[in-house]
Parts: sequence; structure tokens; C-alpha cells
Amino acid sequence: MRTRHLFGTSLVAAAAVAAFLSPVSATATTIDGYSADVQRDAVASLVAETGVGESAAVALLRAQAAGVETLHQVTAALGTRAVDGYLDAAAKPVVNVLDQAAADRATAAGAQARLVKHSAAALASAQAALQALPAVAHTSIGLDPKANQVVLTVADAAKGTEALLQAAASLGDRVRVERVSGELHMAIYNGEAITGGGVRCSVGFNTNRGGQNYILDAGHCTRAVSQWNVGPSQGSSFPGNDYGLIRNDTGSAPGAVTLWNGSTQRISSAGTATVGQRISKSGSTSHLTSGSVTRTNVTVNYAEGSVSQLIQTNALVNPGDSGGCLFAGSVGLGITSGKGSGTSFFQPVGEALSAYGVTLN
Repeated sequence: MRTRHLFGTSLVAAAAVAAFLSPVSATATTIDGYSADVQRDAVASLVAETGVGESAAVALLRAQAAGVETLHQVTAALGTRAVDGYLDAAAKPVVNVLDQAAADRATAAGAQARLVKHSAAALASAQAALQALPAVAHTSIGLDPKANQVVLTVADAAKGTEALLQAAASLGDRVRVERVSGELHMAIYNGEAITGGGVRCSVGFNTNRGGQNYILDAGHCTRAVSQWNVGPSQGSSFPGNDYGLIRNDTGSAPGAVTLWNGSTQRISSAGTATVGQRISKSGSTSHLTSGSVTRTNVTVNYAEGSVSQLIQTNALVNPGDSGGCLFAGSVGLGITSGKGSGTSFFQPVGEALSAYGVTLN
């Protein structure tokens, strides 16, 4: 029987064997929370993408965690006077603000301040107006804090977009339209494969509740299959969200992600993705890849249904990567949902953990 492939990534640790890659060079200081192989891939990706030297790339990745924490603290303290924020090219926190007084507070707290035109409420209103229209497959709607805009992305495969585009035009410069090639579709495998009902997905995050192990995975995977080779599906939230739960009856549930060369990356906590943050993902097709978060709070209109509040990145994802994990060092961020042209989409892991009352192993 031919196995159908669902899109995803994996978080089950592989057996310990010798790594196939050379050691991190002597110039690269160890980055807290990063395994050697994840650090190597993240540094190489950053060097290739930006042209900075290896030492500068390491310094940027080391500064990233503090930048994310400062950004979240400052935006929370400023409330509605802040309009989200992001990490700049040097991993420094930038907070969008509406007035000079808020800018002064942000600067005093250690962030860079940037005066912007549109408030969070104005952008949310624009996004809500677009999302209130009938969903059009192969489009997405998300926030771009660097541009202080909502971005409507329309893929070539999208049909019947006239009303959506007219609405976008009526919202003025709060909305930017981008056109991309191809289509937006769910990813469906995963890191280390799980199978059932002729479908293959991948393990996302190993978790537990009350002494029982569970796997957090993509909801489009658990909706499709009731019984996997590792245990039965226990829940699915798709569309709307894209997370699901599988009972893990194998007796093996390490809190680490496979890196496809015999080594693993420990995942010790869950966090919230930030635009500009450097990230990694693991999947059975594209294996370990790195990139950065490009948008948050993205609604993606797959042909199978719409999913909201996703994380968008430029990390490579291919069919067979669904359900796997997005992470930054030892911090888990998301579950692989799908892909578009040069983009990948992830369900935030924190929402899924809360929904099922499970904790990371």
C-alpha cells in the first residue's frame, strides 16, 4: 500500500551515533542552550544570508535571547502605546511606539524606539476586516511590524480574489498586498515518522500529563488518523488552529529534537516567536534548516481550511515536514503546519500546551 504523506517536522531523539559534521570552529563561542550541530547550522545560515563573519553571527545569536526578553517586557509595560516590535539585524529589540513619551520609556528600558503611524488597534481592525470576508484559498493575512502594516499575501493559485483585493485597497496604507508564486498548502510528514491509516506524519513535541506521555502534533495529522503506530489520537483542532494530541504508548519520549546526524537538541522550555528572531526547524524531508521569523499572527487560508495566529518564517519546509518542531536553541516555538513560496508556517506551541494541559518532557 502506498503511504500518503502529511507535511511536518520531528522532535523524537535519535539513537546516539557519531555526528557527520565537523566541529564548530575555534572562533565560535558556545551559545547557551544550543547544541553544537544546531549552532553550526544556525551560524552557517546567518553567515550565508547576511554576509557577516562567523564571530559576528555567534555574537548575534548569543544576544538574541536577551533581546527577545527585553522586547516582550517593554511592549507589555507600554500597553496600547506600543505597537508590537521586532529584532533588528543585530538582534537588538525595536519597539514601535505612538508618541515620544513612550519612545523615551522604551529607550530607558534598553530597547530602540521607533515612532509609527498606525496603532495596534488600527492594524487589528484592518486585519479583522479582511478576515471577515469569505476565505480565499492560497492567501494569507499577517502582521509585519517592521513596516507597521498588515500584509495580504496572494499566491498564484488563489482564485476569486476581487472582493479581498478591493477591501485591502479601501484600507489604505494599513494594508500591503504581496503576490507570490505557487500555492499555500499543508506540509505533511515529520521528523521521525509516525504512521497510521496509510498516512505518515512526524513527532512534534514530547509532553506529559499525569505520568502519561503524549505527542503534540499538527491537527491536520491527528484529524486524518485515529490510530498511529505510537498510540491513538486524543484530540485535533483543525481548521482554526493546527494542533493535535497523540497518546504515546511506546515508553520512549525524550524531550529533544533529532538533528538527522545522530545528535539531538534538548528542548527545555516553550517561548513566543518574535519577528527577526533566528530559528531552526527539523523535519524528515528537509531535515535541519535555519532562518528567521518574518511575521506573526498570520491567518493562512489553505484549501482544506483556514488557520489563524500562525508564525511565518523563511526556514525551508518541504512536504513530509508536518507536525515537527520550530525552535530557537533549547526553546520550543511552534509545530509545522504548512508552506508557501519561500515561506513556512507554524502553530505556536504555547497555545497547544495550554489547550491540552500538557508540559514538555
